[in-house]
Amino acid sequence: MTAAISCYAPFQGLATSLDTLCAQAYGSGHRHLVGLQLQRMACFLLLCFVPVAVLWYHAEPVLNLLIPQQPETAHLAARYLRVLIFSGPAFLCFEAGKRFVQAQGLFHATTLVLLVAAPFNVLATWLFVFRLGHGFIGAPVASALSQNLLPVLLFLYVRFVDGRQCWGGFSRRAFSNWGVMLRLALPGMIMLQAEYMAFEVLTLASSRFGPTYLAAQSVVATIASISYQIPFPVSIAASTRIANLIGAGLVDAAKTTGRVTIGVVAVVGLLNLTLYSTLRYQIPLLFTRDPAVIEILAATLPLIGLMQVVDALCAGAHALLRGIGRPSIGGYANLFGYYGVALPISFGTAFGLGWKLEGLWLGVTVGLAVVATVEYTFAYFTNWHDAARDAETRNAAG
Repeated sequence: MTAAISCYAPFQGLATSLDTLCAQAYGSGHRHLVGLQLQRMACFLLLCFVPVAVLWYHAEPVLNLLIPQQPETAHLAARYLRVLIFSGPAFLCFEAGKRFVQAQGLFHATTLVLLVAAPFNVLATWLFVFRLGHGFIGAPVASALSQNLLPVLLFLYVRFVDGRQCWGGFSRRAFSNWGVMLRLALPGMIMLQAEYMAFEVLTLASSRFGPTYLAAQSVVATIASISYQIPFPVSIAASTRIANLIGAGLVDAAKTTGRVTIGVVAVVGLLNLTLYSTLRYQIPLLFTRDPAVIEILAATLPLIGLMQVVDALCAGAHALLRGIGRPSIGGYANLFGYYGVALPISFGTAFGLGWKLEGLWLGVTVGLAVVATVEYTFAYFTNWHDAARDAETRNAAG
């Protein structure tokens, strides 16, 4: 959790600016600008990772302050983080490189990379944890090796298969003109970090109701995370396509793509709602046989299904904003939706009204509905022709 909150979530959020910058540059025909934006983001992320690496190296005293009653847990987590330092630069380069190929429409590139890296990770974990007997510390060693494999495989794909046409070579210009990139990157970081932190708070809050509710929360969080893997790739593909079209000045085609995106994510959300409402007693059996946990899950899953509808709609709204180069609205909307609406309602209904787990997720559902409403309203009233002109200006300045 420390690694996710201090590195993975915020750095992924920063890298989302390339969903706009690289895709719009590619759509406008500025092929080498795609590679230049990649270099700028990679340099920026690597620079930002330096203080994170220092924090991870000296994590034990920090973790002891956070969990004073569990010194052994803090010690083990700190050892884990020290090993993960060696995976940080590779993770950042892969996050930037992933957007480099996706901007060119090469979505299968990362799929092929992961088809190689995922089995390697399983094998490496078995090797270091069990076969070589390193135990606990073998897990981050395997993770670090797997993370370092990802950018290497992606580089080999670009070099020998496809995507090289957008690489103009290393340039000193990668260290200049960061202003536009940062204006798009920081809201993306806020958007993802706000969401990630809010869900961690839910898990911590559920522990106040006892181990049965904490077990149910763990299942619900897993289900929600798995379900989001359907609208999320739709969102990435849509934002790339919209940004390509905006960069090319094809505003009407971009709007059509936006309408299609809304329709697709709405259908996905409704399918999830139907699934969780009709199979609310069967799905929990995949995770537990505890009757008390099953009863809590059966009562909560219909609400989770409704949450999946608005969560899918939010994914579509995020795609529209990234595509037209207005992610800052998403950052503000997420901050307000999660911390101004969702968490107060969650705590009020869960603890004040005694609705417990259902109350926690009711607040999230309402908060996401607010986020979706704000973002779609902004996208509807935004002049997309102005967005196309802004993209042209950014590409010219780039």
